[in-house]
Amino acid sequence: MKKRILVFITAIFFVWLFIALGMPKIVKEILWNRYCHWLYSEYLPLANKLPSYKELEGDYIMESEGKESQKQYVRLQTLQLAEELLEQNQSLEGEESEPEITEEIEMPTPISMFVPGDKVETIEDSALSDYTELVKQFYTIDKTTAAGESLLNVEEFHKWDLSMEKNSAEPQILIYHTHTRERYSDSDGRDTGVVGAGERLAEILRTDYGYQVLHCSDSFDEPDYTKAYSTALTAVQSILEENPSIQVIIDLHRDDLPENYDNTETIQGMECARFMFFNGLCRTKKTGELSYLKNENLGGNLAFSFALEKKAKEYYPGLTRKIYLKSYRYNMHLRPRSILLELGCQHNTYEEACNSCYPIAHILDMVLQGG
Repeated sequence: MKKRILVFITAIFFVWLFIALGMPKIVKEILWNRYCHWLYSEYLPLANKLPSYKELEGDYIMESEGKESQKQYVRLQTLQLAEELLEQNQSLEGEESEPEITEEIEMPTPISMFVPGDKVETIEDSALSDYTELVKQFYTIDKTTAAGESLLNVEEFHKWDLSMEKNSAEPQILIYHTHTRERYSDSDGRDTGVVGAGERLAEILRTDYGYQVLHCSDSFDEPDYTKAYSTALTAVQSILEENPSIQVIIDLHRDDLPENYDNTETIQGMECARFMFFNGLCRTKKTGELSYLKNENLGGNLAFSFALEKKAKEYYPGLTRKIYLKSYRYNMHLRPRSILLELGCQHNTYEEACNSCYPIAHILDMVLQGG
């Protein structure tokens, strides 16, 4: 830490020395920008490991003790200084920058300040042993279907091993969209709709958590929206035949909710779209089990969504809506670890949907690593 502070002070000294010697303005601009670039790239990855800006401000710093908290404070202040310097469009002397610079300075790509959250509450399995209490806390059951203790049983859920290794050389997770036309309130096309959110989630899982992710952006709801699931089934089966290493399947959607429904939650200062896991039970109240829609992986599907919902409630309370259970199959029979995920709704923004991808990826990683 002392070495970093010494380097920091030395760099500032030389910058001001150059100014005092009367170097040409264009040279001073280049040197200053290079210094800001170094400062930003040096300290941002360090600060990115800290809890969050909000947690490191005010009383938190005053109440923290020890050298580690002091280091965190110094890093935070240095990061804020670097960001302020990068935002300035004027030279050190307060004059307008030259319109042309002989050498283009490449700035680093901004890194999200999201830090995987800590557990804020613990949900004991013993509190969910009662079926009525389990449903009350975790599920919304559509009026067209019925569940029952034979399907929703925490003890049975825990018999499923949902963990898997990462860093594979072959695809492990598939993200696709049965309804690619679903958009957010400010979407101007597929790339800023549910497909764009899918790519954001895929990229986070790849870069931040080390999974091999295949993102399929093919359209299945055009020209006939009513045949989207059957069209998607054929395509997904083909993908799985070509990539048998895939163990997790995510069908990412955007929900439709009443206009007055508040579907946002603030996480680490970010406005996030609330989301919901969804399961098809392959049965209706009227007919019972649907023989033409078999799902031998239904137990795994239910265990997977339960594990994800439980982690979400413990680490990001309020970010999810309860798991929705409906009558049909929704192509979830292809793998035990299959989920249909409703990310945001029509009056969430694209940014809010993308912000939610960070906690979603963290939740997925915890479950897939057996946490």
